Amino acid sequence: MGRALGVNTWVWTSPLTDTALERLAPRIRDWGFDVIELPVENIGDWTPSRAAKLLDGLGLSATVTLVMGPGRELVATDHATVTATRDYLCRVVDAAAAVGSAVIAGPAYSSVGRTWRMTGAERAAHYAELADGLGPVVEHAAASGVRVAVEPLNRYETSLLNTVDQALAALAGLPPEGCGLALDVYHMNIEETDIAAAVRRASGRIAHVQVCANDRGAPGSDHIDWPALLAALDDSGYRGPLVIESFTADNASIATAASIWRPLAADQDTLATDGLAFLRRLSDQQDRQDQPDRGTG
Repeated sequence: MGRALGVNTWVWTSPLTDTALERLAPRIRDWGFDVIELPVENIGDWTPSRAAKLLDGLGLSATVTLVMGPGRELVATDHATVTATRDYLCRVVDAAAAVGSAVIAGPAYSSVGRTWRMTGAERAAHYAELADGLGPVVEHAAASGVRVAVEPLNRYETSLLNTVDQALAALAGLPPEGCGLALDVYHMNIEETDIAAAVRRASGRIAHVQVCANDRGAPGSDHIDWPALLAALDDSGYRGPLVIESFTADNASIATAASIWRPLAADQDTLATDGLAFLRRLSDQQDRQDQPDRGTG
């Protein structure tokens, strides 16, 4: 049995609602996915108890992503904003616990698209500020059986955490059992000089992994060395799912935020199913290679 594979509902819709989830989840199950990823853009967009019942009936597991929109900040901001952001993140933890997600994943530090120049000393101060700001959320998450998976983003979406090494430095003071890294191949392809080596440096701290082609299309339709990536994940000890994250161009705000200016596949269903078929085939091949030699010896 290969690694669990999932897909984020952003491939089709934003924001996620109860009605949209009831439409999408059976199709995602029927295609052969194991996991459905549920974004929480705003608390109340979808109902955790309703989602849990639906997914349980379909035999689907869940992961949850947090969303750092305008005004959600844990660094370089005022106390009221930090308090409101913590409250949002803690409520996302509650939603994750309700649907059985082991993680809340995303850039839990600053709103996406916010960039500013920093000296080395200022960066170190902001990392300390992040640890203080995120600490109560991590404590709440750990008590709920959930791990906060902090995602480095590319240089165009943040100036705070772009690489694995920066994220490891920023999170060093937070307990690994409550806080880890979310690795997104799209961002790593831009920021890491060696993706597999970066994955191995994050060994023991990887809490979640999101995948897509280098252009946000289906995994496998691109130049990324996928066998090397999966081997590095195995070496790092990560045993969680690989979740396809891409975005629909039908929602103007999310398409603009994710810079989706052209179709990335024949249609969104094809993006998901082609990616699933590629990842399943690759995962199965790797499993066979990892089997011990059963020859006569």
